[in-house]
Amino acid sequence: MSNKSNKFCQSLSSYIRRKSSVVNIGGIEVGGDNPIRVQSMTTTNTMDTVATVEQSIRMINAGCEYVRITAPSIKEAENLKNIKTELKKRGYFTPLIADIHFTPRAAEVASKYVEKIRINPGNFVDRKKFEVHEYTDEQYNIELEKINDKFSPLVNLCLEEGTAMRIGTNHGSLSDRILSRYGDTPLGMVESALEFIRICEDNNYHDIILSMKSSNPLVMVHAYRLLVNKMDAENMHYPLHLGVTEAGEGEDGRIKSALGIGTLLSDGIGDTIRVSLTEEPEFEIPVAKQLVKPFNDSNDIFNSKIKKINYIGNPYEYHRRDTIQIKNIGSKSPPIVVSNFLIDNPNTHHLSDLGFNYLNQLDKWSISEQSPDFLFCKNTNLEIPIPGELRLFSKKYLLYFKFLALNELKSFCENTNGEFVIILELNDSDSFQSIRSVLFNLKEKNLKFPIIFKKNYKNNSLEEVQLLASYEIGGLFLEGFGDGLWLTQNDKNLNKLSFNILQATRTRISKTEYISCPSCGRTLFDLQETTAKIRAKTDHLKGLKIGIMGCIVNGPGEMADADFGYVGTGENKISLYKGQEVVKKNIPSENAVDSLIELIKDNNAWTEPNY
Repeated sequence: MSNKSNKFCQSLSSYIRRKSSVVNIGGIEVGGDNPIRVQSMTTTNTMDTVATVEQSIRMINAGCEYVRITAPSIKEAENLKNIKTELKKRGYFTPLIADIHFTPRAAEVASKYVEKIRINPGNFVDRKKFEVHEYTDEQYNIELEKINDKFSPLVNLCLEEGTAMRIGTNHGSLSDRILSRYGDTPLGMVESALEFIRICEDNNYHDIILSMKSSNPLVMVHAYRLLVNKMDAENMHYPLHLGVTEAGEGEDGRIKSALGIGTLLSDGIGDTIRVSLTEEPEFEIPVAKQLVKPFNDSNDIFNSKIKKINYIGNPYEYHRRDTIQIKNIGSKSPPIVVSNFLIDNPNTHHLSDLGFNYLNQLDKWSISEQSPDFLFCKNTNLEIPIPGELRLFSKKYLLYFKFLALNELKSFCENTNGEFVIILELNDSDSFQSIRSVLFNLKEKNLKFPIIFKKNYKNNSLEEVQLLASYEIGGLFLEGFGDGLWLTQNDKNLNKLSFNILQATRTRISKTEYISCPSCGRTLFDLQETTAKIRAKTDHLKGLKIGIMGCIVNGPGEMADADFGYVGTGENKISLYKGQEVVKKNIPSENAVDSLIELIKDNNAWTEPNY
């Protein structure tokens, strides 16, 4: 479907930043024409003033513009005053944000000391018991009145103190009431936030920032789009804070964050961001700064190229573009991965870099789940054994491929009767928006050639490619486009990166996925060490999603679509979950990883590693 009610950005073909209202947070404004701001969150115990101050300083020196600190109870909220005082003594005046979940009174206390409060509508007033209730409209309105009575005092305090507020909805931590009416959906996330916005507006309070976070970039993108659409309908223009929650660590965390955040920024959506990594918070800042830089530098540079195009389909749901099937490409086949040999005269040693290992004693190949489907090299007459599953770009297969630039694609498809796979060779000047507009045109004309995206990142470091490819090309897979991915550069790691991008888009699953929180003052164990232990024992379990949460606040909710969960519930105590149901409580942490493995085995989700 394509209609005005589906509008979520100013242009689908050009970069135009959404014009939001401006909110002043301790002298650093967000929204409007201000730069896209970067923030992070401390991982220290909030009651440890010195440790929290020193970590905050490391974050600020790295470029953090707002520092968020957890305040799970009144005592932590009170200590925010001491933290702020000590920061000022040391010459740091960066605005502080208090992170509140279950305790409205803590939010009221914190509002006197910090520049901004963050609340989660899913657990600020409502209690989540994972129970399903049927509400009549009258019963539902009575619950809304209860929220109004408990939330309004904080709103009025913030109005009085000049404190800003983020209403931050998280996928998986929606209240039972919202779940009963809307389900665990982007619509439920949006409606949960709108209920709280209306209470703010009834009290003439407008210093509001909104967020719609999820560990699944696809859900996150759909939720923010829908929020913008719904807000526009009610003449609301509040700034938006972007983040993929519990993104994880290392390359995976960076890919998922860039995929979700970068795709939205490309559509002009977003005024402040946080990259949530299971690493020290100061390491999040350079990644976030790298993500926002092209958008802060752009000055709406594509405005002169604006043209009207329609969104073909539903922008709040995933639908893959319908294509013909050619060999193993297109239609219902998962997207393929193409890799380059890095030398002119390849040998079996280099095949091992791509996950192919020849077992001499067994006279057969061991093939990784992240081994490419096609291999491109200058020499197609190789004098080395090649796995039967691996296809080369030989003359035989070149009959099925057409290499085209973006400006050639539309004309070729409209004037060709044969069946081909298009290798779309992208240039640096081909923006996410310009590529998408051409692909929408093909979709509208029902042209069904499979398309493989190919781009050479020869001028970028691997760290830059992780972010750029994730949203420039990965974002197209979120839109349902793409039947293959081919990244080129003189780096053997691009093959793995291609698979990891497809994994993050959920279009091709090739490994275990870890949904791990970035840690904070509520965390009850060493998240980085524990994540490494769990990964070492489970990273061969293709397609399994494991949530690793530091506390019960970020437990069964935040790991919304995990198959199994490992959640801190006390000092050195762990509870294990199957889905969102707790199945083993308060296991000593020294036994918990082994107990997680047993739980996976008991549910027939375990396979022995093939190494």
